[in-house]
Amino acid sequence: MQTHCGMDFGTSNSTVAVAGGNGAPRLLALEDGKPTIPSALFFSFEADNTFFGRAAVSEYVTGADGRLMRSIKSVLGTSLFADSTRVKRQVWPFSAILGLFIAELKRRAELELGQPIEAVVCGRPVQFVDDDPKADAEAQRQLEGAVRAQGYRHVEFQFEPIAAALDYEQQVAKEELALVADIGGGTSDFTVIRLSPERARAVDRKADILATAGVHIGGTDFDRLLSLKKVMPLLGYGSETADGKRPLPSGPYYDFATWHRINRLYNPKLLTELRSTCKEARHPDLVSMLIALVEERQGHRLAGRVEEAKIALSEVEHTLFRFAARDVDLKAEITRTMLTEALDGATRSIARSIELTLKAAGVPGSAIDTLILTGGSTKVPSVAVMLREMFPSAKAVETDAFGSVGLGLAIDASRRFI
Repeated sequence: MQTHCGMDFGTSNSTVAVAGGNGAPRLLALEDGKPTIPSALFFSFEADNTFFGRAAVSEYVTGADGRLMRSIKSVLGTSLFADSTRVKRQVWPFSAILGLFIAELKRRAELELGQPIEAVVCGRPVQFVDDDPKADAEAQRQLEGAVRAQGYRHVEFQFEPIAAALDYEQQVAKEELALVADIGGGTSDFTVIRLSPERARAVDRKADILATAGVHIGGTDFDRLLSLKKVMPLLGYGSETADGKRPLPSGPYYDFATWHRINRLYNPKLLTELRSTCKEARHPDLVSMLIALVEERQGHRLAGRVEEAKIALSEVEHTLFRFAARDVDLKAEITRTMLTEALDGATRSIARSIELTLKAAGVPGSAIDTLILTGGSTKVPSVAVMLREMFPSAKAVETDAFGSVGLGLAIDASRRFI
């Protein structure tokens, strides 16, 4: 029996799903019996081995000596894709790191399935890169190259929000006009699509898709914005030089707050620049803590604590942020209101992208019957409130936040690869 595969390679988490025969599509267990695997690698210097997913994060958090890579999808279509990073004596291009993770996804999927997989539909955001069609096309080319290099003979692409709609459509009983809001780790994508039991049987759905749009904002951006507002100031961000003539350089703080840029700080030249900044700073004690964190390569662990605070504020009104390391003890009370303020610009950009999607579809918000929510960042309070305010009369459907795209990609694959 031919098996058709959908791969959702996400900024934060990844899944692989299969569909074949008359059975329903299903997600494959990729790590510890779970269908999701964090999109992370850890190059262990101690074990001289590479760990993936939760194991990668665990190795890093427990203090093993090595190099953690997260949010690697974010380099697609950017200048970072051509960069490389040193792992012990070996220099790894980012293209090779992407390929290494995708190869592991394929290996685990085939092990779980018990047979090789040669054909795959890959999910992609509506826009890898905002307002730059050339860079966007290059990003897809880069991803396709990384996927084909792992042995896939047939590679197709589908927009992630459309895949989420295909998954939800399996349960609709009558025609609906839906807006799919797919807000994940790296991007926010939107699709206006007509769904129905009859339409679900069609292979070509182009006529049912009224509009798609997206913006390169997602959960990792929320982490960065919260960090810059509440955590980086504890390390001197936003302060001035001792003579008050200029602010301290913001670049190192921006990099340290951004998942896929943290490793850029781990080189001798930038450490020398930080030490020079410390000598000029009005608050050298704060900058010295930043230097200590960079020297100890604590950036991803710090970003993880910021992410935990963001997630906690989806459930509670306030949380205590605490992070301790060598010569560093950071504390900050963070409220849901503070998170909302930090994300205000990003939330408004997401709302504008939704408005553009509706305009392109030629329908008002009041015409939307169903709001399909997928992606973990739809649970962020300010985003959830914004979506409900924009579509107060629509039925809100919360899909499997991390699995619906992969399932929809498998459905799409079963129709393409006949």
